Amino acid sequence: MFDKTKYGRILVPILTPYAADQSVDHAALKSLATYLIDNKMADSLVLSGTTGEFHTQLFAERVAIFETVKAAVGGRVPLVAGVGCASTMETIALAKKALEMGFETAMIVAPYYTKPAQQELYAHYAEIAKAVPALDILVYNIPIFTGVNIDPATLGALAKFPNVVGVKEEAELNPKQITGFLNATPESFIIYNGDDTMILEAYAQGGDARIGGVISGASHAVGPYVRKMIETFLAGKIAEAAAMQRKLYPLLKIMGQNGRTNPAPLWKDAMKLLGVNAGIPRRPLTPGTPEEIAEVRKAMVTFGLL
Repeated sequence: MFDKTKYGRILVPILTPYAADQSVDHAALKSLATYLIDNKMADSLVLSGTTGEFHTQLFAERVAIFETVKAAVGGRVPLVAGVGCASTMETIALAKKALEMGFETAMIVAPYYTKPAQQELYAHYAEIAKAVPALDILVYNIPIFTGVNIDPATLGALAKFPNVVGVKEEAELNPKQITGFLNATPESFIIYNGDDTMILEAYAQGGDARIGGVISGASHAVGPYVRKMIETFLAGKIAEAAAMQRKLYPLLKIMGQNGRTNPAPLWKDAMKLLGVNAGIPRRPLTPGTPEEIAEVRKAMVTFGLL
């Protein structure tokens, strides 16, 4: 049975630093992973996720990222391999490689660009689950990027596979779907909130038993704060936790200014302001403009990071 306590409540989808020539900066990646663990920003790391810009990475680059972070901090914290690809075939190949490398859990995003129907989504995940029965699978639902939602009934059917153990749900677009997922799956099935703006709402729906925690890009910078906010809420101090979430909200929203959907570029700029090298984004994503960075700095000052 999947043990959510092993992974903790704060799972950080690590940024992938890119160098000026757009190659993966493995030295910076190793340093960033070490920083996150040394400073208790993360209980676990998720590799090659949306915040890590997996969608622009080659198969071999993703494997190399797994290797670098595993070598840097794999003995210190649990790691989750992001292995979702556009095709079922490549996803299975990357999942098998992760298993071969010693990963116990993989996060698999719904296929993107193809907008599969629910029966196609089921077939996709079912084939993967059967191909890697020794690998625990977290389904990753993020319609804002994939163009397709995994419905509760589909997730409920997938949860019948013993190695489909949980879901990461991007909650803000459909906040009550967490309840739908909870009702459609067994009590042992774990929900991870994938939206930093909806952390307390997720716990309000599923409680500590069913909510594994948050897969949190913001925790690159505010991991201890997010952890304290969750602990405050679970201790029954609802108003205090709500005030903490309200304080955090403007910092989260500034990372999406000017229509940016993926906040990774501006989080990289935020880390630079903190003195941490998280590299630059990979095109077509671009670093923040001077005006955008000024707004990020202002939000960080107001929050108390600077």
